Amino acid sequence: MANSVISWVLRLGLGVGLLSLGVLSSVRADTALVAVAANFSGMAQTIASDFKRVSGHTVTLVPGATGKLYAQIKNGAPYQVLLSADDETPSRLVLEGAAVAASQFTYATGRLVLWSPQPGVVDAQGAVLGAAGLRVAMADPKTAPYGAAAMQVMQQRGVWQGLQGRLIQGESIAQTYQFVASGNAPVGFVALSQVMRDGRLVDGSAWQVPAHLHQALRQDAVLLNPGQGQVAALAFLAYLRTEPARRVMRAVGYE
Repeated sequence: MANSVISWVLRLGLGVGLLSLGVLSSVRADTALVAVAANFSGMAQTIASDFKRVSGHTVTLVPGATGKLYAQIKNGAPYQVLLSADDETPSRLVLEGAAVAASQFTYATGRLVLWSPQPGVVDAQGAVLGAAGLRVAMADPKTAPYGAAAMQVMQQRGVWQGLQGRLIQGESIAQTYQFVASGNAPVGFVALSQVMRDGRLVDGSAWQVPAHLHQALRQDAVLLNPGQGQVAALAFLAYLRTEPARRVMRAVGYE
């Protein structure tokens, strides 16, 4: 039964919704081990909770910078699903034979913001980036796609060279957010989802970076080799494509 259902899901390229989820959940409750990009970890917890309620399956989340998660996967980490902060890493894993090509899809498109928890610090055009002596937090552009996007924005605005030596670099977008939220950096480039609730900025001031100033933050999901034949992993990927899951994502700024 389980194998036939899984084959059916894969033939559809995981383009299934609640119907398939219901079928899969009827097989048996199981646990999926999911590596998740730091910017999406909070959202993934909410979705995993909803998923457990409707399917009975449990999701264990391992958050981290996408580059770090990639290295762990290549070193044998038994993750069954990757929720990446980009679309390049899942494609690379597919090419390297570590993931299932037919399972890859964009589950969310993220937005970048320059944010301060203090009102009036960040203006609506991001002109604060040119302020003398400004210290700016950003994620490591080598391992975090949101960090690479932040670097592109500063290059586009012509402030990248001038800010060298005053950048505060987080290992991930989650750590970058902590730097700013704790006051260790006055402003920082973070994910919109980290500072938005129900379509509104939670606090402080922010510049929502125009999407044309950096490469699109398409975030892809993919089934990793250890997830093949794992019912909970397949069902979780299917659930990400359902309207309830997408509605939760849209509420915090993912497109």
